[in-house]
Amino acid sequence: MKNQIIAGAESTRSGARLSASAVLENMASLQDWRRQVADLYAAVRAMPTEAGWTQWRSVRDRLFREHRQSPLAAARRQRFRGIRYFSYDPALRFEVGLRPAIGRETIRVEAGKDGAMVLRPYALTDGLEGALARELTLYWIEGYGGGTFLPFGDASNGEETFAGGRYLLDTIKSADLGATSQGRTILDFNFAYYPSCAYSEAWVCPLSPIENRLPAAIRAGERNPLS
Repeated sequence: MKNQIIAGAESTRSGARLSASAVLENMASLQDWRRQVADLYAAVRAMPTEAGWTQWRSVRDRLFREHRQSPLAAARRQRFRGIRYFSYDPALRFEVGLRPAIGRETIRVEAGKDGAMVLRPYALTDGLEGALARELTLYWIEGYGGGTFLPFGDASNGEETFAGGRYLLDTIKSADLGATSQGRTILDFNFAYYPSCAYSEAWVCPLSPIENRLPAAIRAGERNPLS
């Protein structure tokens, strides 16, 4: 009996070591993913617009195909040939001002194992309405560090693009094209991308609020189907 108890204890400690090792490996790979995404956006901001867009597409394809933190399951990665996009449209790149978001309610959304996510509206764009018939709301993700988040929907959702909408800004994940020397925020819909939940039910993502639904189809950025 004594030997059995000792053996059981050794087995438990071994299992704990394996679990801790798995956590370490996962966290290290997640850190690497975020570092590579941050480096990518930094490089894009320093490049001519369409060259930066081409680089963004190339690196995203590589990460989706090769990286452990890819939102694609391993079996799907083996068949992956690249993300589809609309052709680049320079008319859908904007430099906008920001004004305070007044009278907008804070939104709470479920984020799976991460619990509830609080999105606090803090700014409205100033410069989209003439071209897109509506300004968009920027949200601050509450919590340690926080970050700006800009999801949007449009008339292409459910047909040409993901039904839940797409993202333009998520500064916690370094998705940010920066600002002009005059301080105007760069919003380029050619860089619009799908949330991870578009690729797998294993992910839970905040989708576009009703107030950020554009009436026209925005044929720029990521599109259906994933090839």
